[in-house]
Amino acid sequence: MNTSAVFLILGVLCLLLLLRIPVAFSILAAASLGLRLVAGSDVLMGILETTPVSAAASYEFVTVPMFLLMAEFVVISGVADGIFRAAAAWVGRFPGGLAVATALAGAGFGAISGSSTAAAATLSATSVPAMLREGYEPKLAYGVVAISGTLAMLIPPSVAMVLYGLIADVSIAALFVGGVIPGIVVAVTIILTVQAIVWLDPSKAPRITHYSRKDRSQALRVAMPMMLLFAGVTGVIYSGVATPTEASAIGALGAFVIAMAARRLDRRNVLAAASAAARTTCMVLMVIVAAHVLAYFLVLTSVTENLISWVNGLGLPRWGVLMVIYAIFLILGCFLDLAAILVLTIPVVLPLVVSLGYDPIWFGIMVIVLGEVGLVTPPVGLNVFVVARVTKQPVIEVFRGVTPHVFAHLIAIAVLTIFPELVLWLPSTMK
Repeated sequence: MNTSAVFLILGVLCLLLLLRIPVAFSILAAASLGLRLVAGSDVLMGILETTPVSAAASYEFVTVPMFLLMAEFVVISGVADGIFRAAAAWVGRFPGGLAVATALAGAGFGAISGSSTAAAATLSATSVPAMLREGYEPKLAYGVVAISGTLAMLIPPSVAMVLYGLIADVSIAALFVGGVIPGIVVAVTIILTVQAIVWLDPSKAPRITHYSRKDRSQALRVAMPMMLLFAGVTGVIYSGVATPTEASAIGALGAFVIAMAARRLDRRNVLAAASAAARTTCMVLMVIVAAHVLAYFLVLTSVTENLISWVNGLGLPRWGVLMVIYAIFLILGCFLDLAAILVLTIPVVLPLVVSLGYDPIWFGIMVIVLGEVGLVTPPVGLNVFVVARVTKQPVIEVFRGVTPHVFAHLIAIAVLTIFPELVLWLPSTMK
């Protein structure tokens, strides 16, 4: 292994990130420099000429713009706001009911979005005012909104899963289906955390009694299109009727129909939705291109093989190695977003994890759950800053509110680690 080149490239990458160069371009520049030093200009130019084409030409990559477009149409339709109102009407009368409804709404929005920041922003604008109006403790309200927004990364369809699948070269369909039960586990974890907080101090979440049976039935009708959209997209993937790529087109069409039925579509909205989806797609494509170029550099410098040999020489049990990997992901999550973490780590870490006997589908889901923690931990907890900006509250107050959920998330990670069948059972039953 060319050790000096590897450390030089790591130094260049850290410098570019500190200078706030976009992650994809930082990784691409550092990896290109490494390839130039290790293999020469001809090899570098050959890789740069072919990698963007091969990444963009991937059939599975079509899922990215389609699911992003689906999310944009859902937001335009305004029906997403009805998810919280429906959940609130059904569980709002229980202690901490509105906070529980926020977690359910986060799961519902995640099932039709895939963007955690969009979910956090939407919930901040809908559920926080409702909770504060009913006398909920502000810290409790901010915390549950920030953590509930992270469910969008885990519950399919998820852009993070698509990105992992393309980098790791594993089945995106299996990742989508494998994320269903963990998504439920994490949502239940959030709900139980809220219940524990309210049990310790009932004054933090007053009980609400003014939801009638009529309110519940009306709210359910509003949320029904979203439930059908999620069931349709995930169901056709699970049953084998459609691939994730085909399901993404079905989802985009379904969201378009919902927005049209809600009479929210006009030329301006359609163009805005297409533009937003295109911008994010370009960002994701650049990340994938950078990941591929970095992978070439890692192969030429034998980083992965040497890492596996070094770890095997430590004599640690495989669960001990896994705990070290978890710690690395949690630390990286404090400073980088999940896309950057996937690009930087998966080409190196995944072969090591597979060599230890762990399933790559299971590991992908675990990485995403670990990434959820990074979205709410300082200093770069993106969801926390989104909630603080929308609610115009101090960031430190939101961090305090989300702290109990961080510890609860670690318990959920332990459960999913001890019982990998929670992730792998559904994919094993796919047609």
